[in-house]
Amino acid sequence: MAPPRFLVIAEGAFGTETSKTAVCAIRYVPERVAAVLDSRAAGRTAQDVLGFGGAIPVVGSLEAGLAHGPTALLVGIAPRGGRLPHEWRGWIAAALERGLDVWSGLHTRLGDDPELAARARAGGARLFDLRKPPDELTVSNGRARLVDALVVLTVGTDCNTGKMTAQVELLRGLASRGVRAKFVATGQTGILIAGGGVAVDAVPADFVGGATEQLVLAAAREADVVLVEGQGSLIHPGFSGVTLGLLHGAAPAAMILCHQASRRLIGQYYKGSAWVEIPPLAEVVRIYEQAAGWVSPSRVIGVALNTYDLAADAAAAAVERAARETGLPATDPVRFGAGPLVEAVAAAAETRRRARAGRRA
Repeated sequence: MAPPRFLVIAEGAFGTETSKTAVCAIRYVPERVAAVLDSRAAGRTAQDVLGFGGAIPVVGSLEAGLAHGPTALLVGIAPRGGRLPHEWRGWIAAALERGLDVWSGLHTRLGDDPELAARARAGGARLFDLRKPPDELTVSNGRARLVDALVVLTVGTDCNTGKMTAQVELLRGLASRGVRAKFVATGQTGILIAGGGVAVDAVPADFVGGATEQLVLAAAREADVVLVEGQGSLIHPGFSGVTLGLLHGAAPAAMILCHQASRRLIGQYYKGSAWVEIPPLAEVVRIYEQAAGWVSPSRVIGVALNTYDLAADAAAAAVERAARETGLPATDPVRFGAGPLVEAVAAAAETRRRARAGRRA
């Protein structure tokens, strides 16, 4: 079966910080994006809006989007609470009636909506809820710490700092070195790109660690490095719970700290809601290493910065400052390449391999 070709809905929110799913689809699977629906930016291209994405068009209506030949509709944003904007129901219903599959990473499960399910049946279309958790869930019991593979978790100073992007860039860099690496998706956008995974923020709290552990155990059977997509932040007042569940379920030996260099307050990209200051990066490193150590020792081995909104010289200065403050290799993996982080992960993987081989000798 051919992969879907998406019309991506990002109405009123198409942008680097406001439509994560749309942006990552354009960055990593652009061949699967036919057009983006956002009436505010209609007539422009992805390149115009994001600075990458080439000639992918932005359209102002569903009809204009259908003219570009999509085979599926993709909900391209992940708003607070993950609820379906009411005004989008009409677009989704119309797409289903025309036989287009609909892919959604919202907490609102479209497949559980009787009206939309009926429209899908009538149109011969399918509804894919990327955030739907698996039926069989267990609690974690620390087994991930025992795998031979090096488990690397991206952690953040805040939400939406590039944790998934850092892992995908690391995956590419490690592959170019011949390292067997596997990306473990724990969010709806990662699942879209990887083709599998579990959206852990839709899993009941008791089972977040267990769902993560199962993903790590499966990936470790196929790879020498397991790259686990992080979520939220330990210091985020709204999303720290899922972060801690991921941290203890994955039991990573290594972590990559992700931070948007220009951000000073948690949730700064949500207008009027930011009030918690982001501590210095060295303090955040200490917080994560301490929390991980409650279950299994881990250390932060690098810093991935997001500098998309800074001029080139300011971005370079931010990278240099992060390296100086933490004593760790730092880069913006998209802007400057993931090289320093790839080197750090490859070195940590070799150290782990030798240590475990020595214990078996």
